[in-house]
Amino acid sequence: MYIANHPTITTNKGLRPTYVEVDLGRLTDNYKAIQSKVGDVTVMPILKANAYGHGLVEVAKHMATLDVKQLGVAYLEEALLLREAAIQLPIFVLGGILDSQVPMFLEHDLTLAASSLEKLKQVDEAAEAMGKRAKVHLKIDTGMERIGVHYYSAESLLEASLKCKHVEIEGIFSHFANADAADLSSARLQIERFEEVLDFYERRSVPTPLRHMANSGAILQLPESYLDIVRPGILLFGVYPSHEVQQTVAVQPALSWKSTVVYFKVVKPGHPVSYGSTWESDHNVRVVTVPVGYGDGYFRSMSNKAEVMLSGKRYPVVGRVCMDQFMVNIEWDSAYNGDEVVLVGEMEGERITVEDLAAWAGTIPYEVLTNINTRVPRVYI
Repeated sequence: MYIANHPTITTNKGLRPTYVEVDLGRLTDNYKAIQSKVGDVTVMPILKANAYGHGLVEVAKHMATLDVKQLGVAYLEEALLLREAAIQLPIFVLGGILDSQVPMFLEHDLTLAASSLEKLKQVDEAAEAMGKRAKVHLKIDTGMERIGVHYYSAESLLEASLKCKHVEIEGIFSHFANADAADLSSARLQIERFEEVLDFYERRSVPTPLRHMANSGAILQLPESYLDIVRPGILLFGVYPSHEVQQTVAVQPALSWKSTVVYFKVVKPGHPVSYGSTWESDHNVRVVTVPVGYGDGYFRSMSNKAEVMLSGKRYPVVGRVCMDQFMVNIEWDSAYNGDEVVLVGEMEGERITVEDLAAWAGTIPYEVLTNINTRVPRVYI
């Protein structure tokens, strides 16, 4: 066990009593399960948004010990953090870029997405000026309407890419809007559109770049979308992308979120708890305080809805969640300062999941994971 950014510390003693625990063994198992599902296709782990809350640098270091060939992130800044941490694997930045950022991509040997003819031209010119060769993946919009050239007008981008003298077109990719839905008609239409774009290479009798489209939902439900590379995000971390998706790959959550009891009191009837006085008991109850709040990513919208575990039993969060603390009603059970509290994870056969928190907060598991603040220490086992 170790704590990120504290390599000499091997326990959580003396640090904040609230922390996220990441099981690297489960990450390994999840990666291998995904690789087994897709066969010989390359698996590119997507580690954006602090590796879905699991810790960007530490997860990348662990991925580098496996047979991973390339990592994916969303922003240049994420890629630079990995380079600063001596991660030498190829890194693909999926998001849109500004022309002023292009030199940094080239300087740090990062692969970028060209989402327009203008961007491709800017990359080619910057590479020429720096005496370098840029690695680029062409972004095709097949139905997401976010970034990328529309599938029906992509040919001009592909034509221009063949004429670039300082750019290596390593890949071409698109992204699904509905691959995690029960109805896959929209996703299959996107595949058809992408295949229409790819016909360009056969018609020109030139090699096709590496093709990729499949995210977590598509890995689970659309084998025809695997192509040359798949891009697992949330699935890699052991969480399914939606409640509708077919769970065709067995994965386990790698993240647990834990804290401790820091205060205990008896609350009398008619004495409301927390801001706004939204909860009170009609009888004496024992209430404990937990040092976690919406400032850590424990959503205020879970007030009077969420549950936590103490001593293997579930108890309700009562009153409004504060920025740094919340309260739990344990009725007349016993609890002591220092007792472990599980917000997400397992305890004595009981489990609270990221999906549970998402339901209580009225959001999706992605948002729960990526909102766990960086002030919460990450502990790795």
